Amino acid sequence: MSVFSQPLARKFRQLIPAAVVSLAFIAGTAIAKDDIPRLKGKPDFSGFWQTTSAANYDLEPHSNRVDAPPGPGIVEGQFIPYLPQALEQKKKNFEDRAKADPATKGWTLGTPRGIYYPAPFQILQRPQDVTILFQFGHSVRTIHTNGTDHPEESLDTWLGDSRGHWEGDTLVVDVKNFNDKTWLDSAGNFHSDAFHVVERWKFLDKNTIEYKATLEDPQVFSRPFDISVILHRHREKNFQLIEDYRFTLDYDQYYPPKPDNK
Repeated sequence: MSVFSQPLARKFRQLIPAAVVSLAFIAGTAIAKDDIPRLKGKPDFSGFWQTTSAANYDLEPHSNRVDAPPGPGIVEGQFIPYLPQALEQKKKNFEDRAKADPATKGWTLGTPRGIYYPAPFQILQRPQDVTILFQFGHSVRTIHTNGTDHPEESLDTWLGDSRGHWEGDTLVVDVKNFNDKTWLDSAGNFHSDAFHVVERWKFLDKNTIEYKATLEDPQVFSRPFDISVILHRHREKNFQLIEDYRFTLDYDQYYPPKPDNK
């Protein structure tokens, strides 16, 4: 004789298909979550990456300009919290951007601008470090993941000194020791040599990275603020970086001389 009553047995049989479906869904989710490349158990970001955002033209929401397409911005809360005096400098930078933007001089883009500049970059990863090779200017940035801390002596660097550690599957990178010679975008958003960045790199799937960063500078911003962009893997056959050292805006094309009224 069955230990179940007939109604209970029927109920049990009805639950089995639902349970099987639920277990299959959980298993599928687990497989999908782990369907990312790994190196020594950690996510491996090696590959060629590029954003499709318009963040390089302006971190904040902006309409189209003669030198930029429109974009929704990537700042949490939309606007950068400038100190009053720094905001005046930002406005001046914007007016002079065609000639003052460091990128138009072929200078290193800096951090984090190199990540969302509209050109590819390559990541090469080892357990002890992550190397980022930028197509623009062929700059090379190293993120140390070997447990070492920032040097005690003060440094003056274009890309900042980067020290990373893992929090689960997220690479957290502390970046400091900057100079003040790079901009955050081509709209004149800038920083001082007190700039500090904390990045968070995380796979959304094997071909997509979510890049987040907290930007802090007590000489320029009234408080820290966050930015976020999505990076897409290049999967074209035989894709590679191509030498690109300079992008110079034709100033007179976009800003023709004003007519002489005399």
